[in-house]
Amino acid sequence: MEEPPAISFRSEPAVTGGTPHGTGLSSSAETTLAQSSAVAPGEGEGRAASEVAAFDDPGRVEESLLDVLPEESNRPYDMHKIIEAVIDIGTFFELQPDYAANLITGFARLAGRVVGILANQPAVLAGCLDINASDKGARFIRFCDAFNIPIITLVDVPGFLPGTAQEYGGIIRHGAKMLHAYSEATVPKITLIIRKAYGGAYLAMCSRDLGADQVLAWPTAEVAVMGPEGAANIIYKDEIEKAADPKAALEEKIAEYRRRFANPYVPAERGYVDAVIEPQDTRPRLVNALEMARLKREIRPGKKHGNIPL
Repeated sequence: MEEPPAISFRSEPAVTGGTPHGTGLSSSAETTLAQSSAVAPGEGEGRAASEVAAFDDPGRVEESLLDVLPEESNRPYDMHKIIEAVIDIGTFFELQPDYAANLITGFARLAGRVVGILANQPAVLAGCLDINASDKGARFIRFCDAFNIPIITLVDVPGFLPGTAQEYGGIIRHGAKMLHAYSEATVPKITLIIRKAYGGAYLAMCSRDLGADQVLAWPTAEVAVMGPEGAANIIYKDEIEKAADPKAALEEKIAEYRRRFANPYVPAERGYVDAVIEPQDTRPRLVNALEMARLKREIRPGKKHGNIPL
């Protein structure tokens, strides 16, 4: 049977409320249909969400991920490369790409299942969370939970964006929206730490404490209260100043802090990370984690809903 044509929609400026009106055939029906196929609603909490037959090998090993990160941890990269490498080929449908671009949100398929992708974008504001990104992320998380769409979170976050403008604007209140949205969501939540996972911003990116069903980490992950350089300057300040060669002492303390704290193995020992995985194995590990959470059910307190920090 012939595929029905896609319909494009627009809002008439003269009509208040933005009422949509069909305007006929889209000039790119195939593109519209392909994009819409990635966002079909889910069915049942944690169950198979609008599955289609897997057309991309679920066990595909992606060697390109070995070279995606810069050698220096303070250099940016494009998170889209990681997203496109781990999902089913050609299924990523990004939402609001031009708004709060430091946080990527969108839908994709993973082994045929619809998933929501939420990821920091190190190429914009170093991937920091700010007011707009927090609102964007919280709304997306709640949308996924409303339609039973599992959420995959890719983490590379150095913190909340500093500055008086953010503080006067209520960054704490806005950031709390993401914590509330994640903690209230009952859909499967899988977190992958790529590189930086610092302080309170990591908590807001679906850490174990916010109910992540599985937390995976690359060997490059740094789970700590802050970066090694800043932490060494604060914690070992007196020792560095008294050293014969302060610069060499600083480098030594940075390496010590990285070895003792800023790595994925310490949190793995304490149960905050489930597994440290090789980058090329990311796709099959995410597929397995999603399958493990397929029949997830949560018993919640007898209340209608939480009180979101609006």
